[in-house]
Amino acid sequence: MAVGKTRTQGAIGKADFEALAEFRYQLRRFLRFSEEVTHANGITPLQYQLMLQVKGFPGREWASVAELAERLQAKHHGVVALVSRCEVLGLVQRRASKSDRRRVEIYLTTEGDRVVRGLADLHRTELQSLSDLLQGVSQATLRKEMKHAST
Repeated sequence: MAVGKTRTQGAIGKADFEALAEFRYQLRRFLRFSEEVTHANGITPLQYQLMLQVKGFPGREWASVAELAERLQAKHHGVVALVSRCEVLGLVQRRASKSDRRRVEIYLTTEGDRVVRGLADLHRTELQSLSDLLQGVSQATLRKEMKHAST
């Protein structure tokens, strides 16, 4: 939707702006946390995201470069370069597909699995605190809306 177009759901109120601003603030705080914790563990945030997508790929223990490009919202050649950097660090391994030799499958190494598990645990703890905070903000916004609607 282009900026300046009207919404069919009505005007955005002050509480909506406050909720959106708080959400963006907390999202940025989480991303900053992620940047700092990944760098402190010797990898980049993008390397962590790549490993997380391999580890968390639905239904299997590997992902293709094309699938990773989609999940990272990145260009294919950029993901190939990222995989290469992770491979040099011993975090991932490329394997030719047994079912389609044209496809390359990306797997985590034992070291990559160890790193992504440790970082995921730190991220989960941070996300839980963010979730608790956002639930509080959401409840406060709802109370404001209800109070405003009754006046």
